Amino acid sequence: MSSATLGDVSVPVSNLATARDLIALGDARAEVIHGVIVYKAEPSAEHGDAQLALGSFLRQQFHRESGRGGPGGWWILTEVDVELAAHEVYRPDISGWRRERMPERPSGRPITLRPDFICEVLSESNAATDQVDKFRVYASSGVPFYGIGDPGRKILTIYHLEGATYTVALQAKHGETVHAPPFDAIALRVGLLFGEDPD
Repeated sequence: MSSATLGDVSVPVSNLATARDLIALGDARAEVIHGVIVYKAEPSAEHGDAQLALGSFLRQQFHRESGRGGPGGWWILTEVDVELAAHEVYRPDISGWRRERMPERPSGRPITLRPDFICEVLSESNAATDQVDKFRVYASSGVPFYGIGDPGRKILTIYHLEGATYTVALQAKHGETVHAPPFDAIALRVGLLFGEDPD
């Protein structure tokens, strides 16, 4: 019997889970993290608002051949299964692929081409997983940009992969307007992610 580690807990498993196990669960909101099926918590209003706000901004400006007023050039999807390794199948809050790497719209389940951008929105129950477990796997899988939205503190952090390690490319708070990589062609009002009304 082998074991998988999630955070500080070692969980004995007879067989490490894969994407096939997720698919067998149907529409359950779950991921495979270190070979263990982990159910995603139901999002709070703050989590859902931040996810929708950032996803909508990115799709409007960067999705398709050219965005509505933005440069386009990306596929932006939310809550899709992404297989980074056989026993690491995640459902990021937001994922993005540059069209130069993925000319056709992503399809199927799971998507096996690693994203160029991933963003997770923190909830109390998943903060450690997003900031430690997933952080490490995204880096080792070569995801160039990893964003973390923190509704509790109203902070957006973007990490950029340099070699095998993430470094902070941007950290901004409610009230600031920034050019957040890799979407720095268009200014982003950080407060819009955390409940601020648009003008």
